Formats: sequence, C-alpha cells, structure tokens
Amino acid sequence: MANTTLLEQTTIPATQVFTMPTEQGNEAAAAAYRVIVANALPFDMVLLGMGEDGHTASLFPGHQHDLDELVHAVYNSPKPPPERISLSAKALSTSSHVLFLITGAGKQAKVAEWRAGADLPVAQINPANGIDIFIDQDAFSA
Repeated sequence: MANTTLLEQTTIPATQVFTMPTEQGNEAAAAAYRVIVANALPFDMVLLGMGEDGHTASLFPGHQHDLDELVHAVYNSPKPPPERISLSAKALSTSSHVLFLITGAGKQAKVAEWRAGADLPVAQINPANGIDIFIDQDAFSA
C-alpha cells in the first residue's frame, strides 16, 4: 500500500527504501533490520499514527524492550499479527521531522492522557526538533 499510494508517486530512489524483512520471522527480521536502520540514521522524516491504546509503530503499552535497540522483535501484539518487528522509540526519535496523524473519536481518551503526561508509547518519541501533530476534531478533546 505504501508503495502504491506514496513511494511510487515520488522521486525517492528505490535504493533509499528499506522494507522490513518480516518473512524471516520476528527475531531474524529484527536483527537484519537493525543493521539497515543503523546505516540509515538519522531519518529525515517519520510519519506515525496512534492507536486507541496509545501505541505507535508496533510499540504497545505494557511491552518492555531494550532501550538501546534500534529495532525490536515484538511478541504478543494485541493486534494481529501477534509476532512482528518495530522501529524503536530511540530510532524514531532520531528523525529531523516527526509527524503524527491522529483521527477518530476512539482515540480521544488516550490523546487526553498523552497531553496530561501519561507514560504511553507515543510519548516515548522525542526527537530534538519536537513533533508535529495533525489531529481531527473527533480525536481532540479540549
């Protein structure tokens, strides 16, 4: 989907697009992708969303990961598939620009918690240049 709707519409060279090798299984894929990510940092831009539980990427509430890793193997994801990989908060926070796109009334409570300083995965993304949040009225509560 990302290729069709975004990447094929840009002049980004294919040599600068690094898909996650998830077909290898989460441990092997995470190990392989760590090398790729280490060589690609810092990112120019990262576009993220937020789930109704406050997760972003595949960083879920209650999951513990090595804070020094750039890519995590994820187990027991509350959303299918249960095993996956994710860029870490550390890797995502290297970005020059971080954009969050948040929509839907189901996210309103977690947005309010985030704004109040709750320890949610979205709050762990802390780039030096800050973040930009694009949020619809349904997800925002004053």
